Amino acid sequence: MCPLPQPHPGEEEHDGFLEMRDEAARGQQETAEQLRVSWEEGQQDPLIYALADARRVKEQAEERIRELLAYGREFVQPRPYTLGDLAAAAGMSISGVRTAYGHRDVDAVAEATGAKPREWRAPDPGLAPDGEVPA
Repeated sequence: MCPLPQPHPGEEEHDGFLEMRDEAARGQQETAEQLRVSWEEGQQDPLIYALADARRVKEQAEERIRELLAYGREFVQPRPYTLGDLAAAAGMSISGVRTAYGHRDVDAVAEATGAKPREWRAPDPGLAPDGEVPA
């Protein structure tokens, strides 16, 4: 849950790296103590907690990737990033990038940035032709 950083190959350990390593070690100790107390008090199983926490982090990362893809395709002017460039950066296929994000992600980017998406987007299939949510 708090992995120790490793120096890059061929790189010497420097003061900043040593500080990061010490901070991660402290984080490991604090987390282990919190989990131990939680286990002893019967509040939560440490493995189940760790798995749920890892899932939450993964879901947040996936959401961020979808929003970044939406930004690169729908907001960058005058031309969007290419599907190939985004696919390579995201470790996805071109078709995966094309279908990875949806209207909800585009709306989240618009709200976060105040920017307006490109006009040619396909309409949201959840909306009626007039833009209203069907009853």
